[in-house]
Amino acid sequence: MDRTSFTSKEPMFLHTITNPKNNGLQPEFHPKSQSNSLSAGCSSDSGEAAADEKWASKLLKDCAAAMSEKDSNKIHHLLWMLNELSSPYGDCDQKLAAYFLQALFCKATDSGRRCYQTLISVAEKSHSFDSVRKLILKFQEVSPWTTFGHVASNGAMLEALEGEQKVHIIDISNTLCTQWPTLLEALATRSDETPFLKLTVVVTTSIVKSVMKEITPRMEKFARLMGVPFEFKVMTGLNRLGELTKESLGVQEDEALAINCIGALRRVDVDERRGVLEMIQSLRPKVVTIVEEEADFSSFRDDFVKCFEECLRFYTIYFDMLEESFTPTSNEKLMLERECSRSIVRVLACDDELDDHDQYGGDSERREKGIQWSKRLRESGFSPIRYSDDVVDDVKALLKRYRVGWSLIQSREDDHEGIYLAWKEEPVVWASVWKP
Repeated sequence: MDRTSFTSKEPMFLHTITNPKNNGLQPEFHPKSQSNSLSAGCSSDSGEAAADEKWASKLLKDCAAAMSEKDSNKIHHLLWMLNELSSPYGDCDQKLAAYFLQALFCKATDSGRRCYQTLISVAEKSHSFDSVRKLILKFQEVSPWTTFGHVASNGAMLEALEGEQKVHIIDISNTLCTQWPTLLEALATRSDETPFLKLTVVVTTSIVKSVMKEITPRMEKFARLMGVPFEFKVMTGLNRLGELTKESLGVQEDEALAINCIGALRRVDVDERRGVLEMIQSLRPKVVTIVEEEADFSSFRDDFVKCFEECLRFYTIYFDMLEESFTPTSNEKLMLERECSRSIVRVLACDDELDDHDQYGGDSERREKGIQWSKRLRESGFSPIRYSDDVVDDVKALLKRYRVGWSLIQSREDDHEGIYLAWKEEPVVWASVWKP
């Protein structure tokens, strides 16, 4: 198969829609917005904070500790301080304080589940294909956060499926098919006969379900334009990935199977992850590609303070990346920041188990790091595949398109494989390839 460089061309089928509606994804908790000068003022006034620790981090950690200690007076005082100083429209400290304050308030008042359901409901009502399209394209334009995994996974799948004439890719992700135009183009330009491609997209989140009906005809049209024989199927009847079965996927004996999991495994309940991985292993795919964000919200799920600190660490890096990647007045940046609020509330203020019949349940959000996923995969009967030099070169070429601060880290450990996308030398996304 002739390889095509996967330096992330924009998904063309998304360009057929006009400008989106501007929308907010979160009901406001804050009674007022503060000016950015409050950040500097609080930093100088807070003598307790270490020199290398921002005021928001200090206050938020103190509040989490007070909750763990059930110190109600301190909790009320710190919540009041955070509410006075935070703003979703301020600098990074103010924004982090605003979104983590919401989770802390929900935790203190035992209202996490209700808040989470409200956030999901508001997001569903405001989401449209237009708004999602603009958000995705802009994020891919300014940051490799998502395209890193697309490039690495597409390259690995193309190499594993070399020479196959009937290919079935099961896409277990919520990336709205933005990964597939470059792969379709690569299949269309192979030197040998173009294979038949069946793409099965597994969707569990209600927000994604609402826009998939718009994506289906665009994917089919794009495949026709590329001259790739194509069958497209969307599975939307699942509440959670733990319900996925071999029979429901309709895998045929004569198909070369690939499983693509981008940001999907973290949504499986921690206790169900082994079962889901074993189900995937039982399909005997030629290749399994996995991309997950590098954070651990699982190991300390019973230790609120440690889980809070890890959650704050991860989102501090993410918000810093957004701040430096987007313009200060970017609506897309605000939308991405507000989407984080759902995950933060879900992790810190909701019970792990939401009812199966609850339309807003089913997503765990318990992220795990690459080394943890590697252990799970090995225990479930998988062996790692090292990325080829060609795929690594494609990823490096992708990163050169973006601002200074991004880098690639290749794992050299014996106990896990994969590559990492790093922001300012901090690993943020892990990508890997496996086989049964």
